Amino acid sequence: MKIGIDIDNCISNFDDTLLKEYLRHDKELRNTGIINENPEYLRKGMFDWTEQEEKSFYDSNIQNFAQKLKPIEDSPYYIKKLKEDGHEIYIITGRDNGEYTNPIELTKKWLDKYDIVYDRLIFTNAHDKHAKTEVCLENNIDLMIEDSISISLDLINNGIKVYTMNTRYNQKEKKLDRVSKWKEIYERISKLSKKEDNNKVNVILDTDTYNECDDQFALAYLLKSQDKFNIEAITVAPYHHDNNISIEEGTDKSYNEIIKICNWLKFDWTKKVFKGAIDYVENNYNEENDAVNKIIEIANKNDKTYILEIGAITNVAIAIKREPKIINKIEVIWLGGHSFLSKDNKEFNFRQDVQAVKTVFESKVNLTIIPCKNVASNLITSIYELEHFLKGKSELCDYLCQRFYNDGIHGIKERRPIWDISVIAYMINKQWFETEEISCPYIKEDTSYEITTNNHKITVVNYLNVDKIYKDLFKKLGGI
Repeated sequence: MKIGIDIDNCISNFDDTLLKEYLRHDKELRNTGIINENPEYLRKGMFDWTEQEEKSFYDSNIQNFAQKLKPIEDSPYYIKKLKEDGHEIYIITGRDNGEYTNPIELTKKWLDKYDIVYDRLIFTNAHDKHAKTEVCLENNIDLMIEDSISISLDLINNGIKVYTMNTRYNQKEKKLDRVSKWKEIYERISKLSKKEDNNKVNVILDTDTYNECDDQFALAYLLKSQDKFNIEAITVAPYHHDNNISIEEGTDKSYNEIIKICNWLKFDWTKKVFKGAIDYVENNYNEENDAVNKIIEIANKNDKTYILEIGAITNVAIAIKREPKIINKIEVIWLGGHSFLSKDNKEFNFRQDVQAVKTVFESKVNLTIIPCKNVASNLITSIYELEHFLKGKSELCDYLCQRFYNDGIHGIKERRPIWDISVIAYMINKQWFETEEISCPYIKEDTSYEITTNNHKITVVNYLNVDKIYKDLFKKLGGI
């Protein structure tokens, strides 16, 4: 999970320190003491000071107060435990509000002093109640720990889960999900994380990764979406171009490409990446291979496994032929063929192994097809857009831009579709797609579809929301 944490009154004892300093100054001023035990905020009416007296004292001393702050009991310990558990920690503070001479230096020194670990430190203006919400949305924050009523409500209204630290001044709002101790926060996040892990879907990505440029984008997109997926395996699908590279050589290149991207994104690929078929069912290939064996093993192990197929469907077809019972335990999402508006299916993933497509269609496996022409073909982008969002963000992002511009197969192109991300996006959010359930068509000798009315049902995607898909892709890849 990505966890956002405010500093003052969430990690630091800001309010307690402020009250101590105000009580000390009140004795020096008039020694009237507290006249209102329950003001909305300590600075508003707890003492009999004039507004100018209060403001002058606060403005003159806030820098010194901030240096005196102590961590709330056990907060450094439990934040470190959250980090060790694999969560990403984003310290998101409203200290960029004009009250501090150098809020960045002040805050970093304080966090270092008390050994408070974090992945990113982000400053917002506390007077802008929507600023933290924008930061959380930009960084895909799953949970924010906050103390302000107005900021908590704004976060909640924008779909971000919030634990609100229980304080004296936020009692008026009864709907907040309150926490009081860091031990409680840690235990609740641990339970929430386990629940989310249980809600992840099991997936296998079958990919001809070195074929062109879009598989690399799809693989990176998948690896950056592990909050949604339990990635069981990445299997290598066959591909062949008329460029004197054999299928076996292409398989090796794809395997190495997968490992390179996994390493960039710090994904442990050991016992996860498997080479598949080195020929096609079309050519009577039916040899045992690691990918097919792993597909069968994973399918039998899980109640449900989704196979995200962005290449020739050969490995899936062989697995089904070897172990027909897995059709009840898998669902295949395949980018292949064209829409029914097209006259044929002479599309790369389809035409490479037509017999494999027939095998999968006839198996009655749960199948969703994302057609290329007229559907995935709308996912067109340009090198200029990619460089705007990704260039310079990481070594991976620079590599993806370079591969897009010249994928080594189709030559230099300034604009092209990144087809394969469609399959990943479909599993991330089906609301971005319009689908139709149809009777499974037959495949004619010329590769075109023959419409049927009483065959088993499959799902076909007719439309996808390009803007929402690319927005999510750029946010995840560019946020590395």
